[in-house]
Amino acid sequence: MFVTPAFAQAAGAGPSGVAAFGSLMPIVLIFIIFYFLLIRPQQKKMKEHRAMVEALRRGDQVVTSGGIVGKVSKVQDDGFVEVEIAEGVKIKLVKHTITQVLNKTEPAAS
Repeated sequence: MFVTPAFAQAAGAGPSGVAAFGSLMPIVLIFIIFYFLLIRPQQKKMKEHRAMVEALRRGDQVVTSGGIVGKVSKVQDDGFVEVEIAEGVKIKLVKHTITQVLNKTEPAAS
């Protein structure tokens, strides 16, 4: 008596295989765009930074993430660098806090 025709109708069929693939296509395209515009360039930048940090040598002039400019006086194997920021003033930093190398020293002649 109070049943409307909308409730009395049979449930519609679910999406077919082609239609389901078509509905997933925008999500796949968004992921591909994110990969090429965000993820891939960030990985490349991280790889370049890692190579720069590993190539640090004594005498390089560097800038830290805090904006301190100094000259590398000692490179340690445990991930630390000793940087001289003024005459007689040396600080110990984590290697990965170095953001830029201003002046590279030439390698020692063999």
